[in-house]
Amino acid sequence: MTIDWTNILKKYKGLWVGFKDDQKTVVASGKSVREVLRRSQAKGYPKPILFRVPTRVLPYIGS
Repeated sequence: MTIDWTNILKKYKGLWVGFKDDQKTVVASGKSVREVLRRSQAKGYPKPILFRVPTRVLPYIGS
């Protein structure tokens, strides 16, 4: 199943985000991994899925 991250790409451009296990819900965001981990843990999510949102979205074709 695909996940639409369009709003996440716009809102968190250039930042690190921590997702819940559903890979849709952002628990925390910040300029560094350490900051995101600290904020996620404070909210009760000790192991978020980390992702750095690119500043530009480029097309990808291939496997």
